[in-house]
Amino acid sequence: MNALRHVWDHFEEAFIAFLLGAMTLVTFVYVILNNLYTLFYDLADRFEGASEFFFGIGDAILEMAQAMTWSNALTKALFAWLIFFGLAYGVRTAGHIGVDALVKLAPRHVQRVIGVLACLCCLGYAGLLSVASFEWVQTLFTAAIGAEDLGHYGIMQWHIGLIVPLGFALVFVRFLEVLVRILRNQQTGLGLADEAAEAIKLTEHEEPKQ
Repeated sequence: MNALRHVWDHFEEAFIAFLLGAMTLVTFVYVILNNLYTLFYDLADRFEGASEFFFGIGDAILEMAQAMTWSNALTKALFAWLIFFGLAYGVRTAGHIGVDALVKLAPRHVQRVIGVLACLCCLGYAGLLSVASFEWVQTLFTAAIGAEDLGHYGIMQWHIGLIVPLGFALVFVRFLEVLVRILRNQQTGLGLADEAAEAIKLTEHEEPKQ
C-alpha cells in the first residue's frame, strides 16, 4: 500500500510538471512562429538577390503559425487540467491558504473537533461537486460535441471536462486522508498553509544575515 501511494505521489508531481511543460512549449512555439517570419521578410527586403529564398522561408513559417489555431484551445485545456488536478495536490502539500487564527486560540481537543467538522464539510463539498460534474460530463459524452479548435483532432468536450469530476474525486480522497489523520491524533486541523507563520520564519531567517 505504501509503495502504491509512493508511486501515485510521484505520478501526481510528474503529471503536473508535464502539464506545465506542455503549456509552456506550445505557447513558446506559437509565439516564436508568429514573430519569426517577419525576420525573413526583413532579410528578403534587404537582400534582393536572395529575396525569393527568404520570402519562401517566411511564407512557410507564417503558414505554420496560421495552422496552429489549436494552440490557444490546447493551452486552455491543459490549464484546466492543471487547476483541477492541482486541487488535490494542494490539499496533500498544504498549499491551500487557511484562515485559522481564531481556531488556534482554542484548546487542542476543540481544535480537533473543529478540524473534523471542517473536514466533513470539505468532503461533502468535494463529493457533491464530483457527482454533479460527472452528470455534466455524461451529458457532454451523449452530445458528442467536439472541443473548440480541437474537434477535428478527435478531442471532444467531455475529454476536457472529465478532469472536473476526477479532480474533485481526488480532492475527496485527500480530505478523507486528512480526516483519518485527525481521528488518529496525527494532526489537529486541515493542515493548510499558514502564511503568517511562514512570514515569521522568513523574518527570523533574514535577521541573522543583517
